[in-house]
Amino acid sequence: MKSSLFVASIVYLLLGVVVFGSWAAVRLYKSVAFERNCTGYIKRASYTNDVELAKKQLEMSIKYIESTNLTSGYTSVVYTTPDEDISFWYSNLKTSLDGLKNINPNASDLEKSNMLIKLRESLVSQGERSVHVITPEGISVYPFNSFFFIWGWLGCIFLVLGAAIWIIQYEPY
Repeated sequence: MKSSLFVASIVYLLLGVVVFGSWAAVRLYKSVAFERNCTGYIKRASYTNDVELAKKQLEMSIKYIESTNLTSGYTSVVYTTPDEDISFWYSNLKTSLDGLKNINPNASDLEKSNMLIKLRESLVSQGERSVHVITPEGISVYPFNSFFFIWGWLGCIFLVLGAAIWIIQYEPY
């Protein structure tokens, strides 16, 4: 009896490590790819001192967003909340870009500076130690959020099940 429990616990633990580990690796890869192709440009646009440079950076980000069809929907799995609204986020980025495009080239330095400050305040949030680009949570894996939710939980369930069987086999009777 104990040897079959031992084998079962090892199988579930290994399955959990493989499933959860692959989930974590793919999430990390998708997050880095999204940072490289989108949020990195948004962050650069928000920290530049030049309207033209900000416009170019924001255009690169929006080009990626449109090419990957990240323009509408919600990133939520169970229920929708306003902070997961992709349409609002995309519209905010487009409006910011339009504001940069519509600024008069002969505008004063103060007007340009105010536009760049407004841009920074609407695109990033300043934490205690870092700057965070405002995006809907889970956007890096959209539209596969439900799949990733199930995949991650499945890995956790296998790990917990394997650990529970491991503990049960060494429980003194």
